[in-house]
Amino acid sequence: MYNKPIIKAVGSRREFFDENDPIITEFMDCIRDLLEIPEVKELDKFHQHCNTSRLQHCLSVSYYSYRFAKKIGANPREAARAGLLHDLFLYDWRTEKTPQLHAFWHPKAALENAKRITELTNAEERAILEHMWPLYWGMPSTKESLAVTMADKYAASIEVICQWSLVFLRKLHIVRS
Repeated sequence: MYNKPIIKAVGSRREFFDENDPIITEFMDCIRDLLEIPEVKELDKFHQHCNTSRLQHCLSVSYYSYRFAKKIGANPREAARAGLLHDLFLYDWRTEKTPQLHAFWHPKAALENAKRITELTNAEERAILEHMWPLYWGMPSTKESLAVTMADKYAASIEVICQWSLVFLRKLHIVRS
């Protein structure tokens, strides 16, 4: 379980609880209700990429989905909500067996779990289901789906690069363990 408080999206300077930041205030208004749901809170118990919890990853994807959606003319609220729920599966994908490879299975599991805890728009459902493109069977079919897909790749890349950079700097004795 992670005890580290989640303050901002990985790679971002904006803090999630800065009430003086209009971008953050608008973003948090999109997802605040979802953050109170026990299944969403439980995501903090699972590793996602390197030293990132699944909740941290989903918050990062949610934030970047919101920002990307604004840039490409998608619905930022739907993108933010789908981004937060895109990996709503409560198992360790490294050890638990699934009926298909995890990369193909978990979008369906996340969608079913999301439907159990909240109402979803068609665009939110598509974004959750399609976020694994190009591993998924089709390209993103909505702008919101494209925003979540791009945000997921961006956040995952930052999470992995940050961890690898730290390992590399430790090997060079530039940073201590």
